[in-house]
Amino acid sequence: MRALRSSAAAAVAVIAAFTAVSGCAKKSDAKDSEAVKVTATDDACEVSKTSFPAGHVTLAIENKGSKVTEVYVYAPDDRIVTERENIGPGTKADITATIKAGSYEIACKPGMKGDGIRQKITVTGGGAQKKSDPELDKAVAEYRRYVQEQADESVAAAQKFADAVTSGDLDAAKKAYASSRTGWERTEPVAESFGDIDPKVDVREDGLEKDQKWTGWHRLEKSLWQDQKITDEDKALAGQLMKDLEDWRKRVGTAELTPTGMANGAKELLDEVYRNKITGEEERYSHTDLDDFAANVEGAEKAYGLLKPVAARHDAALVQELDKQFDAVKKALDGYREGDGFKAYDTVGQDDRKKLSDVVNALSEPLSKLAAAVAK
Repeated sequence: MRALRSSAAAAVAVIAAFTAVSGCAKKSDAKDSEAVKVTATDDACEVSKTSFPAGHVTLAIENKGSKVTEVYVYAPDDRIVTERENIGPGTKADITATIKAGSYEIACKPGMKGDGIRQKITVTGGGAQKKSDPELDKAVAEYRRYVQEQADESVAAAQKFADAVTSGDLDAAKKAYASSRTGWERTEPVAESFGDIDPKVDVREDGLEKDQKWTGWHRLEKSLWQDQKITDEDKALAGQLMKDLEDWRKRVGTAELTPTGMANGAKELLDEVYRNKITGEEERYSHTDLDDFAANVEGAEKAYGLLKPVAARHDAALVQELDKQFDAVKKALDGYREGDGFKAYDTVGQDDRKKLSDVVNALSEPLSKLAAAVAK
């Protein structure tokens, strides 16, 4: 979930207490002559090139501002082409992405909120076309099937949740809540790429834009756990949630998927864990954060697993490290399993949260290099 608006400073403060924010953004490895440099400050977003060839593009980002920032590439319809979040002050990060010819905007978002400071760019069709890799084509095709399967399964699981809300069954709705979100959390970067669906179904109250009506999972979560009741409005919201999720299910097959996009999406899922789940921001009423955490990791590992054969050819050491760190994260999560799910996150102490933060950070750093390995 992309909502980190009015609580951005508070969330970042919590993250900083666990580990340095710069852990999510490492030293740039991009060659100066090849990369498009993006220099972000608190009031500017400078781009070294406003026109460059289509194909594999590396954005070498440096945050010279005082606030944590994020950088996006937007298509004309505000669809997210690629992104990188949690770039701390004084740190650098690279994004390797496959971008087609066309007009786009690069946005820097100081404080990780708002529409960002935007620069128009043009991607020309003059770049050398790299020969298609059958293994990567297969990976994309299999990932597309996986994303569609997760959407189909999510709609079915969410219907059970919505039916419980509509019938006024508080206990049944609570039991169905976490599992209704699993498929969404596994494939969230794809869902978010459409731009308009995420704010309807997965926004938190502090993430609302001016005059935006609060709908979706977290609005119902508040009713179920904080208010401890289901109103007629909640029943209507459950119906709206299903309409919005059905829209997502129908559209997900049209998402533009690329190998680098899959790799960057895996990194984004780890950022979701680091930014929202570790802090307890995501499921602040239900405390089902660990269920979301596990789904994010599962989705990231799926994308990585499909890209692994190609990444292993190009960077065997990276693959070895990723295997090790994925195993460490899963082992850490296993310690909090309870029945078919996980312990309530409000029962997890600060020391244990710090340990979880550390293993996520240890995976996030090498995972940020996957897109570059795939693009070689």
